[in-house]
Amino acid sequence: MVFLRRKAHFNAAHRLHNPDKSDHWNKEVFGKCNNEHGHGHNFKIEVVVAGKPREETGFIINLNVLGEIIEEVVIEKCDHKNLNLDVDFLTGIIPSTENLAKAFYEQLEEPINKQTAGSGFLYAVKLRETEKNAADYCPHTSLNDTV
Repeated sequence: MVFLRRKAHFNAAHRLHNPDKSDHWNKEVFGKCNNEHGHGHNFKIEVVVAGKPREETGFIINLNVLGEIIEEVVIEKCDHKNLNLDVDFLTGIIPSTENLAKAFYEQLEEPINKQTAGSGFLYAVKLRETEKNAADYCPHTSLNDTV
């Protein structure tokens, strides 16, 4: 199996806040990431497609097509946006790095798997929020059965 990776980046703001909890609880749990006006990051996304290259092209998926899918599905919708307020598929989700990686995976899965047409599949989405903070969402590992 080959793992193909494509990276992109976007800038966005978000606020970590659970509306079902008190303001005190939110400030205690999320700290400065709970700023009522939000805060921003230069996010880096890496999309991993796994599969077997097709004989006629040597590709699992054309990297230009993969880049276009990432641009249309994630970047255009999230770049220079408030993730809490401006992105329809994130409504009701606390936009932590973990939740964002999962939500992006869910948005990318169908269009990518349609393009790979049996030669591969979306394997993982990796999201880096800062140089210190990142999350990987990979539902195809056995670890998911233990958590």
